[in-house]
Amino acid sequence: MTDPRDFAAHEAALLDERRLDEWLALFAADGHYWVPLLGAAQADPFSHNSLAYEDRLLLQLRVERLKNPRAHSQHPASHSQHVLQPSRIEHESDGEVRLRTPFLYVEARGEAQVLLSGTARHHLVRAPGGWSIREKRIDLLNAARALPAIQLFI
Repeated sequence: MTDPRDFAAHEAALLDERRLDEWLALFAADGHYWVPLLGAAQADPFSHNSLAYEDRLLLQLRVERLKNPRAHSQHPASHSQHVLQPSRIEHESDGEVRLRTPFLYVEARGEAQVLLSGTARHHLVRAPGGWSIREKRIDLLNAARALPAIQLFI
């Protein structure tokens, strides 16, 4: 995939199809997954609490937990559906791109469903095989409200 605007749709499809190892492989070695508690108003993950701020190791641990047949939180298994607006390039420089993708996210487990909306912001770096995620930031609409447990990755 050469056009970085196709990246967010590809990544979301991997998550929705529970191809978690392939999804994890999209992250650069120094990649992070970040869900700020203050949404778009939060400047960094260090000056305020976040709903999630995970490096590659923590992401790997979550993927392994989700794949484990003994994971209590996955009986029944959770499933997701991402509905994305077209990605827009916010910034592009030599070998780096920043994307902005508004989304709706539905996570279902058994009879329960969670609906979230917001904007995904990808900081991508060019890698030998295409693009890699340096940071995936999820700015949830009304992020500071009480949220139910989210089992998968937004």
